[in-house]
Amino acid sequence: MTSDASTWDAKAWEEQLIADLRANGGRPSQGPLAGNPLMVLYTTGAKSGEQRRSIVTYSNDGTGAYYIVGSYGGNPTRHPSWYHNIVANPNVTIEIGPDTFSAVATDLRGAERDQAWDRHVEQLPNFGEYPAKVTGRTIPVIRVTPSAKLAAAR
Repeated sequence: MTSDASTWDAKAWEEQLIADLRANGGRPSQGPLAGNPLMVLYTTGAKSGEQRRSIVTYSNDGTGAYYIVGSYGGNPTRHPSWYHNIVANPNVTIEIGPDTFSAVATDLRGAERDQAWDRHVEQLPNFGEYPAKVTGRTIPVIRVTPSAKLAAAR
């Protein structure tokens, strides 16, 4: 991988990251995301209806649910595409470490969202800086609840 944006291959980088996640129990061993808990999130495109793949950081609350946030790197006005896909179709597939699950994603609101945000920032402090950057929107917090373990199709 090179820092020259004209030669950087995002798809190859994503494939390498996913291979690293799969080899290391869901936490990358190298690069800027090393050690972070990451999941591969598969959604259905809101407009296309096609399967889409995203790599997202998650937190948990000890109940078996996972929490992802639509910080979009602190983008002040836009939600990530995967968020719009979830709103259109909350049935998702998640890959965490060696396991793959069908799951249901719920866009949290009000006090429930705020509590989940606080817990997310407690587990992943770097997210605490995003609200100061994001002035034109509320950062979405999504609860992802696994419903069935799937056979790995890798």
